[in-house]
Amino acid sequence: MTGIIWTDLDPDEQRTIAMLGVGFSAELFDPATLLTLTRLGLVKSFRLTRAGELLREEAIVHEL
Repeated sequence: MTGIIWTDLDPDEQRTIAMLGVGFSAELFDPATLLTLTRLGLVKSFRLTRAGELLREEAIVHEL
């Protein structure tokens, strides 16, 4: 894991991770947001990395 928690991300980054996780095309997102998430190790080749998937799953479980 990258040591990043959901609340460390801004709303655009959270929305991007959530939408990528359900299959939305990366073309719909701000390129700067995708670049930031790539640098954080949460996105690679416009798809969530395992770390990104885990972060998304933890956020969902926390909300339940």
